[in-house]
Amino acid sequence: MQFIDPVPDNPWPRGMSIRVDDEPRLLLEALWARDALGLNPPVDAPPPLLDAPPPAHPTADVTELETAWAEVWSVVLDHAGASVDPVALHERLLATPDGSPERATLMRAALGSGWRDRFGDLGLGADFDAWSRRRFEARTRRVYPPLDQTHEHLSLDALIAAWQAGLTTIITIPCPGDYTRALSRTTLLMTEATRDDPARYAAALATVA
Repeated sequence: MQFIDPVPDNPWPRGMSIRVDDEPRLLLEALWARDALGLNPPVDAPPPLLDAPPPAHPTADVTELETAWAEVWSVVLDHAGASVDPVALHERLLATPDGSPERATLMRAALGSGWRDRFGDLGLGADFDAWSRRRFEARTRRVYPPLDQTHEHLSLDALIAAWQAGLTTIITIPCPGDYTRALSRTTLLMTEATRDDPARYAAALATVA
């Protein structure tokens, strides 16, 4: 979200740009696999997804899977928190030959790697794909509120303070309750429930301000 042209009485600071990612693929894959496999990894992780996946039956030792999940979660959080200039990355991709190792490296940097890269469809499969498709269809039908009633405008003072402290990206996950983590100086992770509540959203933003 950014305003380029000045609008009379617009409280949004000129030059402030905030990106909201409500479909963080790698994080959602990891959370779905965790819940489907019934894992209790030894790491501070978000609450279970609001839409509980059908139980899957692990094909490996559960303790080993829980340890591996914690490792994958750390990797996907690091990738989510990385500051990547999409324009510069696109330009670098265009400058590399098709099929070259350089392009493969850049693609991995852009897309990241997660649970599916390590374990394939274990805990995911058709159920996850169908859930992802339902979320996409719901987004296409979404009716957006007037500008002054958006999440960011309802908590604008806190958002401005967070932006001034370096925040550029907000990532939300469909989990209940509050779970807020600063992934980097520029990126904040929180639940959709937190962003939906102006007071809780402001409190979450204050953690980086």
